[in-house]
Amino acid sequence: MAKTLELIFTTTTGKDVTLTVDEPRADVTDAELLAGMQAIITQDVFEVEGSSLSTVKGARIVERNIVEYEV
Repeated sequence: MAKTLELIFTTTTGKDVTLTVDEPRADVTDAELLAGMQAIITQDVFEVEGSSLSTVKGARIVERNIVEYEV
């Protein structure tokens, strides 16, 4: 099963932006996620349509199960 960590931010203009991380560590904590997301905001490394990331909106793990068929 494939897992993806989605980090959801809001920009200075109010637009939601999602950054994804493939195969995140299974034991990542809420505190680690918040600290990492705050560091991304503080270092101002991403810009979306001219707006910086301003606040943490949330984070989630998305799991998907892929079944391939031979045809």
